[in-house]
Amino acid sequence: MTVVGRVADFPEGSHRVVSVDGRSVGVFNIGGRFYGLLNRCAHQGGPLCAAKRTTGTLVGDGRRLEWAYEGEIIACPWHGLEYHVPTGRCLAFPHIRVRTYEVTVVGDDVVVTPASSPRPPAASDP
Repeated sequence: MTVVGRVADFPEGSHRVVSVDGRSVGVFNIGGRFYGLLNRCAHQGGPLCAAKRTTGTLVGDGRRLEWAYEGEIIACPWHGLEYHVPTGRCLAFPHIRVRTYEVTVVGDDVVVTPASSPRPPAASDP
């Protein structure tokens, strides 16, 4: 476990890059829930979490498009490859995931647990 800051350091809708066990990790506060994502794009190793903000994305069913996952998508600043922060899943290549980290709040501290094992995708994952 690594304390990476206080809750006040991560206002809702924000993220910062921190060091956890020698690895660069983005810590995100999305809707009051905390997520950790390895700061390395699967495409060419770009600094994924250096993107200035999270956003949403367009999803479609073949007939229409709608905006979804508001505040849950980060795009690599090098080439724009998008990832779903809560799951680490790449939107363009759903079989690719970036390693996620468990982030919890203990008192007023934000704590990151070393890298989680990849988990099977849930049906609701983008």
